[in-house]
Amino acid sequence: MPHIHDNIDFTVEVFVVKDGKVLLRKHDKYNKWLSIGGHVELNEDTDEAVVREVKEEVGLNINLVSNGKLFDLEKDQYKHLIIPFFMNRHRINNNHEHITLIYFAKSESYEIVQGEKEVSQECRWFTMKELVDLNEGISQTVKNYAINALNYFDKYGN
Repeated sequence: MPHIHDNIDFTVEVFVVKDGKVLLRKHDKYNKWLSIGGHVELNEDTDEAVVREVKEEVGLNINLVSNGKLFDLEKDQYKHLIIPFFMNRHRINNNHEHITLIYFAKSESYEIVQGEKEVSQECRWFTMKELVDLNEGISQTVKNYAINALNYFDKYGN
């Protein structure tokens, strides 16, 4: 989706894990390994954006996990959203920035089906060793988030 605001947009990223492997995609425009993600659209919340982006980009059904206590209050007037594991603010170009919420999710399948609009150069499931050994085409920040996702699921399983 194109930018909604001139100066800053909210985006989501998700590190999808299955059986000790994390999914990364090689972005067609930036030629870098990134997580799955994109802009939060005007008609959705962050949970909906994460699920939509994963479905659009790689065709997976996911289960998001939370980085904190979620409330399930039957008579509450609020919809409680999944708490992200990380957040950051980064510059896209001289005139535009993103505030990004970073999530972890589990997939029941390895089968990648790329969408028509969202096409990556490559999608790949990385083991911890492959990720640690990967030194080109990935930022240290993305690598750290991916390592954290693998460590989280190794420790908690969810």
